[in-house]
Amino acid sequence: MNTVERLSRTSWVTMLFCFLAALCEGFDVQTAGVAAVGISRELHPVAGQLGLFFSASNVGLMLGALVGGRLADRLGRKTVLVASIAAFGVFSFATSFAWNMQSLTWMRVLTGFGLGGAMPNLIVLATELSRASARNASIATTYIGMPLGGAVASLIVALSPVEHWRWVFLSGGVVPLAIAAAMAGLMPESAALRRTRRDPDATRTSNSLIHDLFEGERLRGTLVLWIGFFLLGLTLHLMLNWLPLLLQGRGLSKTAAALAQVGFNGGGAGVALLIGILLDSPWRRAGIAVTAVALPVVLLTLANAIAGNAMMFGLALLLGGAILSGQVILYGASGALYPVAVRGTGTGAAVSLGRVGAIVGPGLAAVLIGAGRTPSQVLTGILPIVAVCGVCVAVLGWRHSENELVRAS
Repeated sequence: MNTVERLSRTSWVTMLFCFLAALCEGFDVQTAGVAAVGISRELHPVAGQLGLFFSASNVGLMLGALVGGRLADRLGRKTVLVASIAAFGVFSFATSFAWNMQSLTWMRVLTGFGLGGAMPNLIVLATELSRASARNASIATTYIGMPLGGAVASLIVALSPVEHWRWVFLSGGVVPLAIAAAMAGLMPESAALRRTRRDPDATRTSNSLIHDLFEGERLRGTLVLWIGFFLLGLTLHLMLNWLPLLLQGRGLSKTAAALAQVGFNGGGAGVALLIGILLDSPWRRAGIAVTAVALPVVLLTLANAIAGNAMMFGLALLLGGAILSGQVILYGASGALYPVAVRGTGTGAAVSLGRVGAIVGPGLAAVLIGAGRTPSQVLTGILPIVAVCGVCVAVLGWRHSENELVRAS
């Protein structure tokens, strides 16, 4: 087997495991919402307890991303990724035995922390083990595992009796443990990281997180990246939690709103994959421009369009595609912004800011609705946020595109 064939086989094996790990994260993100009815019937939480339960996983994911990204630069991408998926499996399995809301909430924090280190390492591995001509498509393929994992969680709950909510967490524990064991035996470490470790100059990093993230020309790039991740995370999780209710408030039936949410997740994942492929083609700048412009335009159209099942489904699909495509562009830019020796740290910090946005987003919608805003007003109320998202995506995507063009010339 020649070098090219070995590289291709290594890349495909790694991409498969990265996709499966992202599927686990997407599954976990959705489990709280889809199991909430069964939990409420059995444990009888008050509103405050249920709110803490919903937020607990994101708090763990935020801390885990920051710690896991940093450790990946020191211990290795594979080591931290396998440990993250295994920890997620153990704590998710333990969640199925929770006896009250307090124990359930703490298990969700620990589950999120275990899994939090996975996403930055998935993106870094997809960046470092892919051919330059297919790097963005690889990142997109990895990332879309998240919305698809959420769809799997919803499907399991839809096919299970409400009182069997513990089975959601049980299955969310057993499968990741099997994936972690397979990763440990079959997935290689990042070749780029191995090469860097053999170069004393390349591995010379600071003990200061601030220095590694903001040194020299990284200052502006890191700040824009953080703003983009925070606002896109806010927008994405606001829509994941509130879009069906907002659409019902605009006149759609419960079933039609649920289908629109499927379009947001599944159709959005398909659009994001298409954008990832475009980013590896001569049409890369067109893909960036379309994504940046589509974010505010589609949201504004959704807020003002005449309610209709087909129209709302299509707009929800496009909105999901624009948000998820923006995430793919930012992930690609984060891989280009930082050198190999601190790439895990940089990507982990950015993902952590996205988790902060994920915590803030649903609460922001609740505040707007509590203030008496109509569904259309809620959607237009976040328009400035989405517009800034588009600017960050355009700035970082364009800069990353220019770097790719320079390397190709």
